[in-house]
Amino acid sequence: FLTGAEALLGLDDEAEDFAPEHPKLAEAHRRFPHLRIGRTGRVMEALVPAILEQRVHGIDAFAAWRRLLTKFGERPPGPAPDGMRVPLTADQWRRMPSWEFHRANVDPARSKTIVQCARVADRLEQASTFPRAEATKRLRAVPGVGIWTAAEVAQRAFGDSDALSVGDYHLAAVVGWSLLGEPIDDAEMVQYLAPLQPHRYRAVRLLQVSGQAVKPKFGPRTAVADHRWH
Repeated sequence: FLTGAEALLGLDDEAEDFAPEHPKLAEAHRRFPHLRIGRTGRVMEALVPAILEQRVHGIDAFAAWRRLLTKFGERPPGPAPDGMRVPLTADQWRRMPSWEFHRANVDPARSKTIVQCARVADRLEQASTFPRAEATKRLRAVPGVGIWTAAEVAQRAFGDSDALSVGDYHLAAVVGWSLLGEPIDDAEMVQYLAPLQPHRYRAVRLLQVSGQAVKPKFGPRTAVADHRWH
């Protein structure tokens, strides 16, 4: 823990060359100049939750994570809040019975991806020491791990300040409404944020922490899919 503490706190995050021109980003950067993108170096601990969030509502993914960890996770050592659990090991995910995923409302596509990642967990964990492009390539070599999932892992495990979650259900619209006053799609988001490389994720985080990330609501939320009864 002590060896990785500085990285976890983002002390090796470099943002000296980040100078956004958009007024909202410039103001957010002025208000939060010490925002750091930390890195855990723990690939599977970031990868499994990201897979659970693929193509479903966050509330559904969080419920699945909570159910699986509550049932199979170990209690942390020492004083800890009631209900807290240690994330499962790769071997535990690899041996997880298919019906347990089903009971947690995780469809076969996502559960299969989790198990496949667990089988090559050692190789995936090595990616935390790779350059950004090579690390992402290693993650995406596993079927079911696409550009969005790889970016979500890169943000947390690798501390990648440029990892843009292309393919996110909300992000492009949030960026468009927040910075342009209108919705945009993924391709337009990538093009618009290109001048901010290698700090595109940093820009998104600044919008979030400064409270300037907005997206108007135009209708009711779609229903949460329930896979447990078929």
